[in-house]
Amino acid sequence: MTNVALPEHRGTTRRPGLLAPLAAGWLGLWGLLALVAAITGTGYPFGANDPHLDSTLLRLLPTDAGPSFFAGMLLTAVALVLASRRTTPTGPLRMLLLAYGWTVAFVLAVVVPGLQVLALLGYAPMLLVGAPFGWPPVDYADVFTWALTARVAAMCGGVLLSGVLLRWQRRTAGCCVGCGRDGTDRGWTTPAAAARWGRWAVWVAAVIPVGYALTRFAWLAGIPLGLAREDLAELRQSGAVWAGVGLGAFATVGAVLTLGLAQRWGARFPRWMVGLGGRPVPVRLAVIPATVVAVLATAAGLNALSVPEFWQAGRGLSAAGLPLMFFPLWGLALGAATYAYHLRRRGICGRCNLG
Repeated sequence: MTNVALPEHRGTTRRPGLLAPLAAGWLGLWGLLALVAAITGTGYPFGANDPHLDSTLLRLLPTDAGPSFFAGMLLTAVALVLASRRTTPTGPLRMLLLAYGWTVAFVLAVVVPGLQVLALLGYAPMLLVGAPFGWPPVDYADVFTWALTARVAAMCGGVLLSGVLLRWQRRTAGCCVGCGRDGTDRGWTTPAAAARWGRWAVWVAAVIPVGYALTRFAWLAGIPLGLAREDLAELRQSGAVWAGVGLGAFATVGAVLTLGLAQRWGARFPRWMVGLGGRPVPVRLAVIPATVVAVLATAAGLNALSVPEFWQAGRGLSAAGLPLMFFPLWGLALGAATYAYHLRRRGICGRCNLG
């Protein structure tokens, strides 16, 4: 362990960023909407009109208590965000405030989105390309609902709150708010170490979505993998099997891109890419989408596994539903692989000059 003195200017001379005000404004807006819903009794998105409520953990929250719960949680989170700009708590108070903040961030980013947001992300290419041609034959009003809007908004709020908490946690621990370094050499965070353990995380994160995709491709080939032949025939007759193929294709492309987190072409664009070949891949171009998918995969898996019907043989627990059991592991592995990629490529910090 080697201790290095950090420059005194780290995180102190720079102007406050926009992250905290943006997080406070976003959480405050939705907190006020929840408060209005609690007062008027209307406008709560996760009530009886939410067709996906039963497949999420939110079903455990009574509808009557939902608006008040979210109003209290969101508005207290706003107070926490505002306090993070002024206070530097220590000891048990610091741990208590951070524990509460991270719990709220987890609820917003993982519990609320459920499986619907990840599914929409997978369907998005088909919906965008096929919309002018009337395919797939769906009513877009049934897809882009108030509940879906609230789920996406909750995920955005959870991510913003996580960013504020991470900076606050680093500052109150005496670390650089930009990179988290504190001048102590930790072997597992070095680029060489991150390359080793990150490679294992990459392979785990790539294999799981491929397993999911194989079941959907099997249906297209007429193989009733995890489905009764009657159900498969109905899917093929209605054309819904192509929706599964679209999700499978999305998962396969994601698996290939995940491999880039440990490959040379993930750090520099391949030579065949005209205008970009040989240039470094911007770190955020890989880290941001991978982090979003990691959060959504974890959310989808945890919510799916919480549904009692999933564990009933012949329903969720089959070759068709089995890949969902590994979605939480997929999310964690992808998150670890993304962090390893970040550690390998982050370079020297512009705040503390370490790296």
